[in-house]
Amino acid sequence: MVPRYARPAMSAIWEPEARYRIWFEIEAHATEKLGELGVVPESAARALWDWWKTDPRIDVEAIDAIEAVTKHDVIAFLTWVAEQVGDEARFMHQGMTSSDVLDTTLSVQLAKASDILLEDLDLLLAAIERRAREHKYTPTIGRSHGIHAEPVTFGLKLAQAHAEFARCRERLVNARREIATCAISGAVGTFANVSPEVEEHVAERLGLAIEPVSTQVIPRDRHAMYFATLAVIAGSIERLAVEIRHLQRTEVLEAEEYFSPGQKGSSAMPHKRNPILTENLTGQARMIRAYALPALENVALWHERDISHSSVERFIGPDATITLDFALARLTGVVDKLLVYPERMQKNLDRMGGLVHSQRVLLALTQAGVSREDAYRLVQRNAMKVWESDGALSLLDLLKDDPEVTSALTPDQLEEKFDLDYHFKHVDTIFARVFGE
Repeated sequence: MVPRYARPAMSAIWEPEARYRIWFEIEAHATEKLGELGVVPESAARALWDWWKTDPRIDVEAIDAIEAVTKHDVIAFLTWVAEQVGDEARFMHQGMTSSDVLDTTLSVQLAKASDILLEDLDLLLAAIERRAREHKYTPTIGRSHGIHAEPVTFGLKLAQAHAEFARCRERLVNARREIATCAISGAVGTFANVSPEVEEHVAERLGLAIEPVSTQVIPRDRHAMYFATLAVIAGSIERLAVEIRHLQRTEVLEAEEYFSPGQKGSSAMPHKRNPILTENLTGQARMIRAYALPALENVALWHERDISHSSVERFIGPDATITLDFALARLTGVVDKLLVYPERMQKNLDRMGGLVHSQRVLLALTQAGVSREDAYRLVQRNAMKVWESDGALSLLDLLKDDPEVTSALTPDQLEEKFDLDYHFKHVDTIFARVFGE
């Protein structure tokens, strides 16, 4: 985790003290149920919770010092808690195995992280919707292969992004549900030394579902799907970021990142205004996607359990969620403050002498009785003259001077095919589909 790209609320989930607090709650809830079942004295859980009510500081350094000797993190934690609570603490962890604590804790952490990420997505969706409505009918050029295609509106560009991030949100809701499971099943997952009732109790207290078959670990296909979902969200972040980067290019300059007072774009060139935030988002998206691969490789563990997944998850759990949280917040800020230049959009629309209306002329010729092959030839030969003139010539003028074209279409009919508003007649329909109007 790089502090430069971390926000406090998400980072706090992954702090050692936060992790140990979840460990304690799992152990205390399990001991509580064991007491109800008569496996351990009920006083054991009371002793644990009485100590917990004092809001004790978790001494991470002391636990680390014990682990340096035991070479086992859970045993180190249990030893430290016993030193604080006293003799009753010996009843903790009855019939349990380390994975019961570690895997259930990771489920809690990823569920909490998901809640923050869902809030992030809600803020991003709200920002995109606001800007989409603002520019619902702002004409701009649609591009395919980076080349002028046909007119769209800037609002439609943003509506597409909104629909995509709405899908991302739905996927994350599903991923959160799938990852939020509890396993308290003991060594190799048979419940031989701990009742399934203990697992049910802990799951209820922590707001988790019960893992149907945990062997000794929660199956890592769940985690693979979770981190793959984060990777897809990162891909959507990059898609919008790349669009903004392209729109900010000097030759285009239809939109650009907000440039704050006192901001500097280059150490050498005082004129520079660079798309640094969206370039940064592209880089962060690469990292988030990279975390999906080791999560996929974690699925294939040996037999009932090995720990090859453990070191991987110590990296990717915090790093993927912290980075995605930062990226979503950054993208929200970019969208919210994005500078949009409708005049430049119109200028670019007019840049190539009306070539963007070529399809309407093609279709009109076919409807006037010209074969599609001939219609394509007639429009293309005039369009190429405009292209080669770098927009100095007008497609409409050339078509009006082409006798083969005017034998099928009158000048008035041709002019009608160059109406910009024609392309926007279904904008309301698309917005209704996206925003539910």
